[in-house]
Amino acid sequence: MAMVECKVISLDEAVRRFLCDGAHVSFGGFTVNRQPMAVAYEIIRQGITGLHVYMHSGGQALDPLVGAGCVRAVELAYGANGRFAPTCIRFRKAVERGEILVEDYTNYQMTLRFLAGAMGVPFLPVRSGMGTDIIERWGFSAEMRRQDARLPNRKLVVQDDPFAEDEPMPASGPEGHPARRVVLVPAIHPDVTVIHAQQADTQGTVRIAGLTFADVEQARAARHVIVTCEELVEPKVLRAEPDRNQLPFFVVDAVVHVPFGAHPTACYGFYDYDAQHLNSYRELASDDAQFEAYLDEYVCGVGGHEEYLAKIGPESLECIRAVSPFGYAPGLARG
Repeated sequence: MAMVECKVISLDEAVRRFLCDGAHVSFGGFTVNRQPMAVAYEIIRQGITGLHVYMHSGGQALDPLVGAGCVRAVELAYGANGRFAPTCIRFRKAVERGEILVEDYTNYQMTLRFLAGAMGVPFLPVRSGMGTDIIERWGFSAEMRRQDARLPNRKLVVQDDPFAEDEPMPASGPEGHPARRVVLVPAIHPDVTVIHAQQADTQGTVRIAGLTFADVEQARAARHVIVTCEELVEPKVLRAEPDRNQLPFFVVDAVVHVPFGAHPTACYGFYDYDAQHLNSYRELASDDAQFEAYLDEYVCGVGGHEEYLAKIGPESLECIRAVSPFGYAPGLARG
């Protein structure tokens, strides 16, 4: 049996090897949960720009990337941090100022777009979105679509169910739309997907505890996959209970061991979200000068992830550490 290579590399190398200006990148996680923050910060440090970003429900990883000028266009269901920011601060400012292009879909549509990419089919049908402006409002021009072969030539297509063409018109569905109408949403094929997981082994097998969101579909849809993890283990550890693993080693290109790699968002079973930091970020991100100061202090002004954690401080990190068997930090001040 052929030996599987060790895929463990540094954070700096992972970004340099797989990401470049203009790349189409998918980030996993959900709002303030398991956002691949360490990679997002490293992208900013390396000065990568022109990114085309895909996210299911983008949160904290998206916002500093947009604010730092790394992002050209975004496709997502929404960009928010829950109670901390119903719409991500720098993301909203960039949209209002016309600094980035945005094409939005429903949550279910985005999930199916990643699933289509993972399945290798060009599109999947769905009823979600019918009767909303999501169908009518497109964020990318025809010219932009012609210039980038990675983009579909249409945002979506609404059509009758082809298997019902010879049947009598059925009764109208919700909001007056014929019940046989469906929305075809195009597959997503990112150049790179980045996810943060609880465990990965040296060969690239990945185990996610708790909700997986759309991470599995996002990873399987991409040409390359970077996984950052809380714990780096030997292959025998994850082989002992293979039914608990989400991604096999042959899907993953790089594994980066970065404890607290999702901070200030949460990583179930390891730590809660850092409410104090997220509240502070919301205030600072609301002002252009203060946001630049934030980047200087926590991102560009540190040499890497370890220095970032030192800046956060061991006491703050200990306050959000998860408690067994809950998987989060009971009693954490969330105001």
